[in-house]
Amino acid sequence: MVESAQRRRQWAGRVVAGVLGVDGVAHLYWATGMTWPAGDQEALSRAVIGAEVSFAPSVVVPLALLLFGAASGVLAYAYGVGGRVSRAVACAVAGGLVVRGLAGVAWAGGMGEGAGPVFHWLNLVVYTPVCLGLGWLVARWIVLPRREASVR
Repeated sequence: MVESAQRRRQWAGRVVAGVLGVDGVAHLYWATGMTWPAGDQEALSRAVIGAEVSFAPSVVVPLALLLFGAASGVLAYAYGVGGRVSRAVACAVAGGLVVRGLAGVAWAGGMGEGAGPVFHWLNLVVYTPVCLGLGWLVARWIVLPRREASVR
């Protein structure tokens, strides 16, 4: 039973770290000035953020580093290393993902109109479900089992 829970925790850690890592790589890619999958920086900004923002290296490289750090912290905690630091990172990631997911629900419900149809549909179909799902994975299979084990 313990081994099964440990495998689930590690699997969840790999999934969440993988998604955060891919997002970090996308941010590094955009730091080069490339705008795929959009045609230009304005279209990319509107699709990803829902508003016009800069994708300059000074903006997206720190975000990429933050994503890589978050991925590392979640993965470390899932494997039982890093102690309080990795636990704090995992808790912050779970909270941040859930908050972003709930904000996405609000946006899908009509708040923040004017973001454009591409952002609206990406938020509805990709961003919000992914954030809520990953937030739940971190909370349920990584953070909560550790807390339950420490209470016993």
